[in-house]
Amino acid sequence: MSGPLTGLTVVEIAGLGPAPFAGMLLADLGATVVRVDRPGEPGLIADPRHDVLNRGKLSIAVDLKDPRGAAVVLALAAAADVLVEGFRPGVAERLGIGPADCHAVNSRLVYGRMTGWGQDGPRARTAGHDLTYLAATGVLHAIGPADGAPVPPLNLLGDYGGGGMLLAAGVLAALWQTGRGGPGQVVDAAIVDGTALLATQLFGLVHGGLWQDRRGANLLDGGAPFYGVYPTADGRHLAVGPIEPRFYAEFVERLGGLGTEPPDQYDVTRWPRLRALIAERIASRTRDEWVAVFAGSDACVAPVLSLGEAPDDPHLAARDVFVESYGVRQPAPAPRFSATPAGPPASPPPRPGEHSETVLARWSIPDGAALLRDGIVVQD
Repeated sequence: MSGPLTGLTVVEIAGLGPAPFAGMLLADLGATVVRVDRPGEPGLIADPRHDVLNRGKLSIAVDLKDPRGAAVVLALAAAADVLVEGFRPGVAERLGIGPADCHAVNSRLVYGRMTGWGQDGPRARTAGHDLTYLAATGVLHAIGPADGAPVPPLNLLGDYGGGGMLLAAGVLAALWQTGRGGPGQVVDAAIVDGTALLATQLFGLVHGGLWQDRRGANLLDGGAPFYGVYPTADGRHLAVGPIEPRFYAEFVERLGGLGTEPPDQYDVTRWPRLRALIAERIASRTRDEWVAVFAGSDACVAPVLSLGEAPDDPHLAARDVFVESYGVRQPAPAPRFSATPAGPPASPPPRPGEHSETVLARWSIPDGAALLRDGIVVQD
């Protein structure tokens, strides 16, 4: 193990998306993460090696509907620093592994809860997904073309940015308090909270009269012709973002100019004409030809790479932004630490229940043999 969180023990109740992402972040940074899977429940991906959100974790398969299964989780929680779960409100309590149950055996436990709507409010117990949470916060409304519908930003903004990342930050903040003698506590991380938080600056700009509450009309939403994506001669795309005048001047110079009387960069009334001029120039060459033209410049231009191309980008390759472990190419742990660096995952993500016997023994769970015999805990 390596990383700044070496020595930290986390229990992760299996789920999808944001809670496993938070668990992966903690495992990447050195924490021992024990994932509690359900026996016989298929994973999201057929080959567990490719479910990289589970990298660096141990897996024990436990029947949580049996009281003896809940007792296993409580025994793990008693020796852990953190427990994270992503159930709807009330489910963990019904299973006997809610905050009160866990704090009864470990008063210093940080109990992280990950939901879409939060633990309270009119929608708290209703289903939802990334897209519906973004819609409610106003953020989805701001993403997409001016003449079209809002565009789903994959599930990166809600599930992972406003969800799992928020949960990890909350857990670490709570751990800071317990490390200073404070009590354990519950961290209520909701995707609606986190997504709204990510949009803090936008709400401030709206109230300051510096942002129009409609798509494709602003500096950073594709409204400005010098901050957007343009097709190239080969049907691929170039990302253009020279906002500052000095960067924009270099962009225009390397572009080969925009005619004898190009529109002023910040003359909003002439943005349509400026967009047409930029589009015409960029469409005259292939993406990679433009990459060569803008190489080493401050013009703030980059090729739009596919997921397959990105790991081979020279800059990303030089920084090892992607690593290949156990035959799977994947993003490397981040951020980077000078004194306690986190290494790449050394082994594939586990099959559900792959480490059941190991976990039972390492954490001295009572009656381990009987739990295995009766199918309460399953070893893959």
